[in-house]
Amino acid sequence: MEYLDFELPIKELEDQLSKCKLIGEESDVDVRETCEQIEKKLNATKKDVFKNLTAWQRVQLSRHPSRPYTLDFISALTKGTFMELHGDRTVKDDKAMVGGLGKIGDQSFMFIGQQKGYNTKMRQYRNFGMSNPEGYRKALRLMKMAEKFGIPVVTLVDTPGAYPGLEAEERGQGEAIARNILEMTRLKTPIITIIIGEGASGGAIGIGVGDKVFMLENTWYTVISPESCSSILWRSWEFKEDAAEALKLTSNDMKRLKLIDGIIKEPLGGAHSDREKTYKSVEVAILKAFGELNKLSISKLVKQRMEKYSNMGDYKG
Repeated sequence: MEYLDFELPIKELEDQLSKCKLIGEESDVDVRETCEQIEKKLNATKKDVFKNLTAWQRVQLSRHPSRPYTLDFISALTKGTFMELHGDRTVKDDKAMVGGLGKIGDQSFMFIGQQKGYNTKMRQYRNFGMSNPEGYRKALRLMKMAEKFGIPVVTLVDTPGAYPGLEAEERGQGEAIARNILEMTRLKTPIITIIIGEGASGGAIGIGVGDKVFMLENTWYTVISPESCSSILWRSWEFKEDAAEALKLTSNDMKRLKLIDGIIKEPLGGAHSDREKTYKSVEVAILKAFGELNKLSISKLVKQRMEKYSNMGDYKG
């Protein structure tokens, strides 16, 4: 298991506990009391470390290499019923954006989200979770399909941003994202959005306009990554921690600013520390939100969604 820098005190105690148990297994020495003491100290240390995480530490947790990605969530939620759909019917199939039909219990959903890779080869294949225009057009195609058949949409956001390459701009990156935002505001089916990792810039908003928007506890959602913000304002990445604090990007900040509807608690240690518990929490949030949205008429649903986003922020006419 990999550890982040602020998790090193936890690593030391877990190593001690492993050695203690090994000694007990390989010798006649009774180490139960010692192991119990280490376990108590380990639990106390975990609570202390994760009690007051900084904004930058939450950013680090959202990028943890062991953290579950979109396809992990979909596989766990749908329990083998997921059927992936491909292509934007214009250019190609964007591997950074995945989507398809699946069931949670007896209810069908259209799942859409950015997918990252687990190793160098897969990260390149998935373009590090950064979609090209065809990825957003594929997402929109699937949303329109869901609308046609009256299927609710679940979007899972985890991206450092839309792909900023020249070829992406040539194929209309800005237009594709803007089109998605427009179409999602008036899509005639419920949309539930969950930030499961990174939620950066238009890359996130391109599939993030939901009737209900939730964030996992240790995720972030803002207009720009802390590193990019630091490089623009200070001409260096050294101030990324200051940028993370200033951007107000954590789930608690987003909830306080009324930009999201709720926070999904993660197990102590982050989503990767207990995947099954995390999947269950997300499933409960999705089904509860769908139960509320399904009671609304289509006209009321769309009107409520439009009003929700129109009321965000302060502005003068």
